[in-house]
Amino acid sequence: MTQQIPSTEPELAGVRNFRDVGGLPTVDGRRVRHGVLFRSGHLAHATEEDAAFLDSLGLHTIFDFRNAADQKLEGPDVELSGVRNVNLPLSDPADGAEFWKMVRDGNIDQLREILADGKAAGRMITSYRTIIKERTAEHSQVLYALAEDSVPALMHCAAGKDRAGLSIAVTLLALGVEREAILTDYLESNAKHRRYKVHRSSSSASAYSPEVMELLSPLFDARAEYLTAAFETIEETWGGVDTYLEQALRVTPEIRERLRERLLD
Repeated sequence: MTQQIPSTEPELAGVRNFRDVGGLPTVDGRRVRHGVLFRSGHLAHATEEDAAFLDSLGLHTIFDFRNAADQKLEGPDVELSGVRNVNLPLSDPADGAEFWKMVRDGNIDQLREILADGKAAGRMITSYRTIIKERTAEHSQVLYALAEDSVPALMHCAAGKDRAGLSIAVTLLALGVEREAILTDYLESNAKHRRYKVHRSSSSASAYSPEVMELLSPLFDARAEYLTAAFETIEETWGGVDTYLEQALRVTPEIRERLRERLLD
């Protein structure tokens, strides 16, 4: 039987991986409120119908975690009336530029060299760990904005999987959402209607051969081991979520309570 997508999660024509994060349970029995926190891939290719739907959400703020290279490749987000757009790049355009060029343009031998034998998954794990350790100012800014006035909010990057996925996860940790529920939401990015489409420079069959797609899959999958590595980094570096939030993100108990008031039922 075909799974029905809830009405709050339409299969938008030009926006991948959109969903409402509402309904996730917290450890103390509350739930994330519906209609206040959304996530998606980029909005650069949103159709008029997509934009009309997004307008209907009454968004206050859109957080775009793409870097300048992403925006040049995909284009700027469509403009939505009355919405504040905040760009907080969570990765450097120069970081891995040659790597991603190879992903788009490389032949099978080049792809094997950079991706085979666990190298692709290893790269993703390193990326998640690095963002957690080095992008504390950006994640702090997001949490303070949400606590002050920035909801309803939409968070996105390119695919809505990695940078947005981590930012959503950090927000949910601050709200006290159950760890397993955070992981379950993260893995929803693997659903067929949500996945980012792989683009390669050549349109030949060999450019998308089964071996090529298998080599590329770790880069375009949401895998439990990636988010688990982020959680482990928090534990290893700061000893736990509370210390991470207070010391790394400067999020006080008062700010956390305001977050909970705004985002939880």
